[in-house]
Amino acid sequence: MHVIAAALATDDLDRAIETGLLACEPCPGCDPVCTASLLAARDARRGALAARERFRARDARLRRRAEERAARRVVVTSPTTTPGESPRPALPPAAAAALARAKARADAAKKH
Repeated sequence: MHVIAAALATDDLDRAIETGLLACEPCPGCDPVCTASLLAARDARRGALAARERFRARDARLRRRAEERAARRVVVTSPTTTPGESPRPALPPAAAAALARAKARADAAKKH
């Protein structure tokens, strides 16, 4: 623990972690102030590492959801599309039915 405390005293967190900061336990022979500062540093690093993991998991979850939404929005091309013509997105069934009814009414109005 003396090596870890020395690394913390020089603000060398990398060396402190490499020498066992995250797994250290209180030393019965050490000064209570030293032990308290060591345990506080250990708990702070554990908390920071846990927060980083939560952030990464959230970021991965949001990225996955965005990819799923993008996959659902893929433009479905009509079989009547000719080469060079821009593809049209498929209408939802209710919208397609409403459009068909409107066209039928418009055609009927033209005949009268």
